[in-house]
Amino acid sequence: MKFYRSHILVCIDPECRSKGAYEIMDALQDELVANGLIDEVQVLETSRIGGCEQGPEIMVYPEGVHYANLTPNDMAYIVEEHFLKGRIAKKFVLPTVAVVDEELSAPTPKEIRNVLRNCGKIDPQNIEDYIAEDGYMALVKALTTMTPEGVIDEVLRSGLRGRGGAGFPAGKKWSFTLSAPNNPKYLVCNADEGDPGAFMNRRVLEGDPHSVVEGMIIAAYASGCSQGYIYCRAEYPIAVSTLRLAIQQARDFGFLGENILGTDFSFDLEVRMGAGAFVCGEETALMASIEGKRGEPRPRPPFPAVSGLWAKPTNINNVETYANVPQILLRGADWFASMGTEKSKGTKTFALAGDVKHTGLIEVPLGITLREIVYDVGGGIKDDKGFKAVQTGGPMGGCIPSQYLDMPVDYESLAQVGSIMGSGGMVVMDEETCMVDIARFFMEFTQDESCGKCTPCRVGTRRILDILERICNGEGRDGDIETLEMLCREIKSASLCGLGQGAPNPVESTLKYFRDEYEAHIYEKRCPAKVCRALIRYEIRPDACTGCTVCARNCPVNAISGERRQVHSIDPDICIRCGICQQVCNFNAVIVV
Repeated sequence: MKFYRSHILVCIDPECRSKGAYEIMDALQDELVANGLIDEVQVLETSRIGGCEQGPEIMVYPEGVHYANLTPNDMAYIVEEHFLKGRIAKKFVLPTVAVVDEELSAPTPKEIRNVLRNCGKIDPQNIEDYIAEDGYMALVKALTTMTPEGVIDEVLRSGLRGRGGAGFPAGKKWSFTLSAPNNPKYLVCNADEGDPGAFMNRRVLEGDPHSVVEGMIIAAYASGCSQGYIYCRAEYPIAVSTLRLAIQQARDFGFLGENILGTDFSFDLEVRMGAGAFVCGEETALMASIEGKRGEPRPRPPFPAVSGLWAKPTNINNVETYANVPQILLRGADWFASMGTEKSKGTKTFALAGDVKHTGLIEVPLGITLREIVYDVGGGIKDDKGFKAVQTGGPMGGCIPSQYLDMPVDYESLAQVGSIMGSGGMVVMDEETCMVDIARFFMEFTQDESCGKCTPCRVGTRRILDILERICNGEGRDGDIETLEMLCREIKSASLCGLGQGAPNPVESTLKYFRDEYEAHIYEKRCPAKVCRALIRYEIRPDACTGCTVCARNCPVNAISGERRQVHSIDPDICIRCGICQQVCNFNAVIVV
């Protein structure tokens, strides 16, 4: 094996690629060759390192230096400073987050990387890189020194809860599967991740696939499973190819297959791709899809632990849940339980998006407040506007208003205010967001993704969407709010699966916390946030208009009139409220009222 004194990991996430990541790699290689360093410094590809909004970005090891906002022309300076002179190129450096280590008892940084500990640090396509970071040591420990019951007990004591939905204790699920009488038993990893803007699972699968593979093997040993499936959506081609390579490497090293590590335990894995149906994130619909059937949910009970894939006992967890398992076995249940709250242990990854300065993937200890996430980790609201709400848990989560900014982020607290943890989507909204329009947006998504099997979800979500669209179009009627509340209650109580049961959450939470906005839309025919087109109009300020005619020349429907060097006006009966006039005006003369 060839040894290098330094390794450079270049982020090739799609966002960084669009900004020139491959050009960065080519420039790096050219500079290393020109300076005679090509045999001393290795350049590797990796998935997302940081937020990517500051990409292209690279990580340099063993120093662990994170360079961002790069161009190909910067490579000559970085190679000269860092690799020839041995000095960090400070003007390109971004601070790194804390990584959990053995001595950490009470984590203090805002961000702590446990699940993401290897992402951007190792070559995800090289199993030896993972092994060098204590990879598969937890599997060796489990198979050689622990019984299945012992593994389950350790996971239960750690307090690990499923990271993909309602937070059911992972160890309990495993014990149910282990005690089920039928064989064979199956293990499934839910990597479907269909929430808009969420990419937590993809990041782990692309950046550290072996942590998921190892976690699944340990879970299979603990629950008595002999075959496993990773259900990943086809829209994640890099994750799928990286997973398949990782599985083959694990087989070649004896971590998968017959008699793993010389024991009598046998287990194998394969990847199954989904076609992008959001409902297949629900476990029973997911299993139907793996079996080659239409991805529709079925009633429970029986639960998958009793009757799952092909009517056999099946354990299902998501990517992040499995990725936590190796570290729990290596470091111990007490180490994991030292992070988080009394009922919500460990860390959680979130896809931070929306009107926040620093978007991207974060990992924070459970129990951190929303304020800390938005302002300390996310850098605050864009353009320093006011905070209005944050929506957690994807399309089935609730919108949480500003009075709960100091609320701890854990399963119980989120449920109390009408939201969910979900897989970890987190959308921040500023003061100029229309909450009625937000409810309409999420309902449009869930209605479109409804499988249509049960009437409450199929018809009820359509009915809610129709009412919301009427309200946003200025056609709201007296009684609409009460009808929405009734529909939300009925759909939640009567729907077959979690999609229908959670679909009303954005509507219910916005009705609860932003009822005045609904009333303004319905009774005053006014959108307070000035977002809904039918309820706004554009005007030209006489004191600011110079008569330059730019707005009139760009208006697609000729709604603007006026002579050159004279004040112009907009005919509200012709105006289609496209906003082009406001965009092209150089004097801020066009306003929304």
